[in-house]
Amino acid sequence: MAVRGRVCLVGAGPGDPELITARGLRRLREADVVLYDALVHPDQLDAVKPACELVFVGKRAGRVSERQAEINRKLVRSARDGKLVVRLKGGDPYLFGRGSEEAELLASEGIPFEVVPGVPSPLAATAYAGLSLTHRELASSVAYVTASESVEKDRAGHDWSKLATATQTLVIFMGMRKLGSLMELLIEHGRPAETPVAVVQWASLPKQRTVVGTLADIHERASEAGLGLPALTIVGEVVRLRENLRWFDAKPMFGKRALVTRAAHQAGSLAGLLREEGAQPIIAPTIRVVPPSDAGALRDAVVRAGQYDWILFTSSNTVDAVFDALGDAGRDTRALGSAKVCAIGAKTRAALVSRGVRADLVPEDSRAEGVVAALHPLLAGEARILLPRAEVGREILPESLRKTGAEVDVVAAYRNVPPEPEQAERIRSLVDPGELDLVLFTSSSTVRHLVDILGDDAVERLNALDLFSIGPVTSRTAKRHGLRITATSQEQTIESLVQAARAYYAGEADADA
Repeated sequence: MAVRGRVCLVGAGPGDPELITARGLRRLREADVVLYDALVHPDQLDAVKPACELVFVGKRAGRVSERQAEINRKLVRSARDGKLVVRLKGGDPYLFGRGSEEAELLASEGIPFEVVPGVPSPLAATAYAGLSLTHRELASSVAYVTASESVEKDRAGHDWSKLATATQTLVIFMGMRKLGSLMELLIEHGRPAETPVAVVQWASLPKQRTVVGTLADIHERASEAGLGLPALTIVGEVVRLRENLRWFDAKPMFGKRALVTRAAHQAGSLAGLLREEGAQPIIAPTIRVVPPSDAGALRDAVVRAGQYDWILFTSSNTVDAVFDALGDAGRDTRALGSAKVCAIGAKTRAALVSRGVRADLVPEDSRAEGVVAALHPLLAGEARILLPRAEVGREILPESLRKTGAEVDVVAAYRNVPPEPEQAERIRSLVDPGELDLVLFTSSSTVRHLVDILGDDAVERLNALDLFSIGPVTSRTAKRHGLRITATSQEQTIESLVQAARAYYAGEADADA
C-alpha cells in the first residue's frame, strides 16, 4: 500500500509558547493532524488551520494516559490516509521524549518522517533560572540522567560512582518523587554534600519556581516550597551563578496573575505583552464584539462613504466592521472615494493599513479633545463626517465636532455585549485574591460588564486586587462603579497599560489617588 502522507516529529520547546522553532511553527500551520503531549502550551495550538484535527495523547503521572501503542497506531493510520501529521512533543523529541522510538516505527512502516528539534528543557531551566549548564571556570562537562520508578531500579540502572563524579554538571529528569534518595546516592558515591543544587519547576513560564540548596538539604527545601512535577534538578557549581544571572524571575511583574478582560479576538496581543514582563495572563473576556442591531444602517452608510469629507475610525473593531460591511455590499475600498481618513490610535492605523488604506490623520492625543484639536484646522466649511463606532458610546466626540460647524453622522458599527453564561461563571470563579493578582481594564465596557457579572459583591472582590485602567475615561467609569484604580496608563494603548502596571510593581510609580 503506497504511503501518501508523512509525519513530522516536532519539539514544542520547554514551555514558553514562543520558544518553538520557526520550522516547527511552520509545520504546525501546515498540519492536517496534530498529536500533542500534556506539556505543550495551548497557545501553540492556536497556530493550526481550522480544519486541523487536534488529538491529545499526553501522559500524566497517576492518571489514565494514552498508551504508546495507540499513539503509534494513530501516527501510522493518519499518514496512510495521506495526511501531514505533526507529533508535537514538549522539549525536544529525542531527549527523553520517545521520539526516536516513534521514528523507528515510522521507518519500519515505510512512512516518510522528519524531525524538527526543539529547545530542550535543561537549556530553558538553566537559562530562565539564572544558571548555566557549562561555564569556563566552573563546568566543562554535562550529563543528563532520567530517574526510574524506584530507587532500586535507579541503583541498578545507573553507574552512580561515575555519575556522581565524572561530570561537573548533572541534570536529573523525573526525579522529584525520589529527590532525597537520589541526593543520598550522589553523596554515597563521592559527591560532596555541600554541592549546590537547584530544582526548577515549570521552566520558562510565568509560574516558574526555583529552589536552591545543597545535596544535603535540597529535598527538605523543595518539599517546604511545595515543588512538584514537572521539574528538573541541576547539580553542580554552576548553581552558584544564579544570584548574578537571574533575569526572568527578577522582573517586577514575574508570576503576577493578570485577568485580561478585552474581547477574545483582541486578547492575544495583550497576553503577549504580559508574558514579556513575566506575568501570567488569564484570558477571560468580559465582552463580546457582535454586529450592530441594525446592520443595514452601517451597510448603507459605507456604500455612500465617498459622499463624506472625512471618515473617523475609532478602533480596529470599527475598521473590521466597516470593511466587512463593504464586502457584504459587494464593494471595496473604492467606495471610500475622495473621503479622507482619520485613525484614532496606532492600532487603528495598523488595521487600516492591513486593508490597504493609509490614514490621512492620526492625532497624537486620542482623547476626544485631542481628536477635535487635530482635525478642526483640516475641516473646510461645513464638512461632512462619518463616525462609525460602538452602538453605545460617549457623545463628547460627535458633539465637539458639531460645535466646529461639521455635520456628523454617527452609525453603529458593532455592539459590546456580555459573555456567554458559561464564560461569565468562569469569570466569577476567577475573580478572587487566591486566583488573581491584578485586572486590566481596556475600555469602559470591560468595567461595566465585569461589575455586572460579579453582581452585588463586585466592588469588594475587585478592590481586593490591583486594578489597572487604559486611560482616564475608563478610570472614571471604574470610579463611578466604586472601584479603586491602582494606576492609569498615560496613553490609551495596551502597551502603555502594561507599562503602567510594570512601573507600579517596580516601585517607579505611585498608585492613583
